[in-house]
Amino acid sequence: MTTPKPQNSRHYQNLFMDSHRWRNFVVREGDIIVCTPYKSGTTWVQMICALLIFKRPDLPKPLAEISPWLDLRMTPIDELLAGYAAQTHRRIIKTHTPLDGLPYFEQATYLYCARDPRDVFVSMWNHGKNQRIGHLISLLEKQGEVAVPPPPLPEDFNERFRLWISTGAFPWEIDGFPFWSVFSHAKSFWAFRELSNLHFLHYADLKFDLEGQMRRIAKLLEIEIEESLWPVLVNAATFESMKNNADMTAPDTDLGAWRENAAFFHQGKHEQWRTLLSEENQQLYESVKEQHHAVTPLDWLECGFIAAAGKG
Repeated sequence: MTTPKPQNSRHYQNLFMDSHRWRNFVVREGDIIVCTPYKSGTTWVQMICALLIFKRPDLPKPLAEISPWLDLRMTPIDELLAGYAAQTHRRIIKTHTPLDGLPYFEQATYLYCARDPRDVFVSMWNHGKNQRIGHLISLLEKQGEVAVPPPPLPEDFNERFRLWISTGAFPWEIDGFPFWSVFSHAKSFWAFRELSNLHFLHYADLKFDLEGQMRRIAKLLEIEIEESLWPVLVNAATFESMKNNADMTAPDTDLGAWRENAAFFHQGKHEQWRTLLSEENQQLYESVKEQHHAVTPLDWLECGFIAAAGKG
């Protein structure tokens, strides 16, 4: 039986991203496409891939230049595509676009990394405080593009969570405002989990067993690493090492996106939401996920494969 192929059927565009930027991308055999929702281990997976490809703990150039965000509107698309075209090493392409907004390439390997949606929100809350929105808008305006500022959002954490979990940013979504739905993003990939070139990772699994997950990724990518290199590569991929080396590891540093590069790596904890989310909002979250998102295996989405397997 032939496995169905994903169809590029939707256009995702907001202040930051535009999925149409993929239209002129030319794929290469062996390309690695890192696909995640926001704040779900994107930079972590990119870093792991870069460490495996270059086989050294110190990258030859900043990760933001090795693996820029293709969807990001603030970099002129011709300039970004030219940068990818000039790369001679195995390429790592970053995207936050759901699979129904992406082209599908059989020659590429897709790495999807998930995270508990509640932790995604907490991380995005902190992320916004460090982001230089005005500066990013000015970069877009310099290209002659329309830059609609983000809508005003509630200052209160739980009030903003209620908006995020109950309002969609696109007509086909019911949550995720003002960005996009983490649940729908996961479902767009999970529906095609039988594809041989689509592989699933989880933030919690990376936290629990970083070396084991790095070895798994190396196997998926068919990259051989000398045994003596593993300790230094794993150490370079730890949260602490990446935070300490943020000028080289944080995304979009070439654009001046952050007030502090190191603050991009805030805490990197699992289940941060437990001390922040009100009881009312925890119940609202449960209601939304059960009514609208039962298609995705929620044990995995919230806690990863390792913890989910332990429930069996």
